[in-house]
Amino acid sequence: MKERFRKSRRVRVLAVLAIAAVFLAGCIYLFYHNPRIYPVPCVIHTLTGIYCPGCGAGRACYALLHGRLYEAFAYNPFLILLLPFLGLYLAARCADWMITGKNHIDSKISVRLLVIILIAVLLYGVVRNIPIFPFTLLAPGGILGKF
Repeated sequence: MKERFRKSRRVRVLAVLAIAAVFLAGCIYLFYHNPRIYPVPCVIHTLTGIYCPGCGAGRACYALLHGRLYEAFAYNPFLILLLPFLGLYLAARCADWMITGKNHIDSKISVRLLVIILIAVLLYGVVRNIPIFPFTLLAPGGILGKF
């Protein structure tokens, strides 16, 4: 039984390392392929003309990988604010699963917090589409004066 646990732990470690390698490959790809030149169109924006909460995320990540925090914030400020928390959650979740094989992290997060985050994302999606001055700054690149 103990040998079986070790093998399954090895498999979990390899799985997390494989996921990390794919993530790193994606970061390397994005670092060298500018999304302003090679755009991935947002389906919601293409069909409706409305910015979704994720619009500008590719350009924001590209700018972040190049160390341009202000530009990244200009493309999607909400993503830049949530990114450290998302990274911390994913790292803790992967480490917990890799070590124990179970999920102890999700039970520590309150449902109220998740509902608050969901409401904040939806409100951000609405507010960034209001065509009046302070809200136009939330459109992708709005602070930079370009889209």
